[in-house]
Amino acid sequence: MELHLPNSAHLQNIEGFIRKYDPRDRSRLKFSGHEKYIHVHPFALALAACAGEAAHANGVRATGQIPNVASMPYLIRMGLFKHLHIGPPISIEEHEESGRFLPITQIKTSQDLSNTITNLIPLLHAAPAVADPIKYVISELGRNVIEHSGSPVGGFVCAQYFKDKKRIAIGIADAGVGVKEALRRYHHPSDDRHALQLSLTPGVSGATPRLGGNETNAGAGLFFIRSIAKTSGNYFFLYSGKSSYKLLRRQRTTNLLYTDPLREGHSLNLDLPHWQGTAIGIDINVDETREFSGLLDIIRRSYRIGVKDEQKKKYFKGVKFT
Repeated sequence: MELHLPNSAHLQNIEGFIRKYDPRDRSRLKFSGHEKYIHVHPFALALAACAGEAAHANGVRATGQIPNVASMPYLIRMGLFKHLHIGPPISIEEHEESGRFLPITQIKTSQDLSNTITNLIPLLHAAPAVADPIKYVISELGRNVIEHSGSPVGGFVCAQYFKDKKRIAIGIADAGVGVKEALRRYHHPSDDRHALQLSLTPGVSGATPRLGGNETNAGAGLFFIRSIAKTSGNYFFLYSGKSSYKLLRRQRTTNLLYTDPLREGHSLNLDLPHWQGTAIGIDINVDETREFSGLLDIIRRSYRIGVKDEQKKKYFKGVKFT
């Protein structure tokens, strides 16, 4: 495998980073980086850490070199080299991360997830009305990794808070069975693209064929998180197998939540290098606006209506904000 860290890899252009990932030879893992500057979204760091730990678990030693660029202290402090199992090129003095960033964190147990949520909350710099929906969604995504992904190395989460923009960027990745396989038993997706569409539709769960999920899995986590991204006017990105779905930042109908993800402004990629698992990136602005403060109730209402309409064979209705 080969993975390159570019000078810019954020959700608006993350496909460029992914297309340089080469998974064909799993007997090796070679890393490289831009020779002058590396500036990447937590999505890229979580995916890179996951690749590093998965390779290490299979007895593959990471090789290659990441140049000692200006952003090297950031990469070290985020824990990238720790999860690649290679020594960093320089030594740094580590600063307290609370309220500024969440280093790459491995999640394998419920206690790991609980600790991660505790460390993530200070990054939101927000009242409970704003923080609770985000806390809930990250908790659900982490629980899905633990209980359903089948990832032998668990999942990896990291985040960065940008004070000037009041925005938090979050990345999470696992090396599990992937979305298509997770849904295959009950929902029979035809390909990776179809699997992503199903996973983003409220009420579809890999744990049951029943629309609306069951008492432990409502099939709403990914719908909730893309709704949070849309409401805060930001990107959401989902990558599994050879396909990806990106919710675009600029929306013509920002006052609607569609249960069908393909009705939203989006882009699809169907021919990406195969990622064995699932990776998610999201940007969220955490201003306490009227819309965001009431988001959880709106999403719950959208979820209920979407599931009810599906049961009546009236697919994918939009729900207006109030």
